[in-house]
Amino acid sequence: MLRTPAYAAAFPRAPLAQFEIERREPRPHDVLIDILFCGVCHSDIHQARDEWGGGIFPMVPGHEIVGTVAKTGSSVREWMPGDVVGVGTVVDSCRECDACLTGKEQYCERLTSFTYNGREQDGKTPTYGGYSTRITVDEKFVFRMPKSIPMKSAAPLLCAGVTTYSPLRHYGLEKGDRLAVAGLGGLGHMAVKFGRALGANVTVLSHSPTKRDDALRLGAVDFVLTQDGDSLRSVAREFDFLLDTVSAGHDYNPLLRLLRTDGTMIIVGVPGPTLIRPQSLIDRRRRLVGSMVGGVRETQEMLDFAGKQGIGADVEVIRIQDINKAFDRTVSGEVKYRFVIDMNSLAV
Repeated sequence: MLRTPAYAAAFPRAPLAQFEIERREPRPHDVLIDILFCGVCHSDIHQARDEWGGGIFPMVPGHEIVGTVAKTGSSVREWMPGDVVGVGTVVDSCRECDACLTGKEQYCERLTSFTYNGREQDGKTPTYGGYSTRITVDEKFVFRMPKSIPMKSAAPLLCAGVTTYSPLRHYGLEKGDRLAVAGLGGLGHMAVKFGRALGANVTVLSHSPTKRDDALRLGAVDFVLTQDGDSLRSVAREFDFLLDTVSAGHDYNPLLRLLRTDGTMIIVGVPGPTLIRPQSLIDRRRRLVGSMVGGVRETQEMLDFAGKQGIGADVEVIRIQDINKAFDRTVSGEVKYRFVIDMNSLAV
């Protein structure tokens, strides 16, 4: 086993602090990765604070991981030491169920081994994430990163990127469609970039008027202030798709009314429970759906697309020692638009 420095929450809501974990030596199909950058996802905060329940502690968060291959198992042929690679939200699955066989490993019907706060396929061994100096992962769940994007900007693609790209592709966004993006944070700013690159006319919906200039800079053609009832009514029944990235509790019904007949609202943020009025769906045959990250094939497809289009995240690089402040700033919306940890700071 490899003793590895990390940062962990010892118990729910505990501040993250320096910790040490053990990583396995590479098995025949494993890749050992030296982590260089790791994005800070809002779900890291939810889980470290056990806001969704069922947390496994001590917990090392982090599932937007970019680094270089340090060592490979004896049967690995695709990866070589020095390759720049990524690891996303999933590090293993059963590989035998219908979901796995159709490239949807994130929906594995037996056991999805999430990158952290999860279990290995033995159902016992806890997984630890990217707030650490290295990670050992099965080669199937390792991704080739685009060379055209700086590693620090590419790291958030492993979650924020594929979380927004996947549903836009799956639910059939086409060139010329009108897409509304609710929320301009870590997920929302990626949704604007991907929506524009896929040919949609993008409008940002936000409660904060200070986000207007950034929305237009990122590629939106319009900005609507959700606090302004007149502004919302002005775009009623305007959109083919609405991608809701907001993680705070809010009312879905006013947003549903912005969709055209047969329009689709896609939930990718994870707020608390909310009530849906049936009429919000019935009167225009609207759909309310959800989506969670992407499978292996789709994630690599997204990375390749991002490389060709030059799509990376807008990031603020921090030291691991500042992670607790970064958590608080993320919750209060004081980041534009993704914190990324320079993992070299953990070795100092």
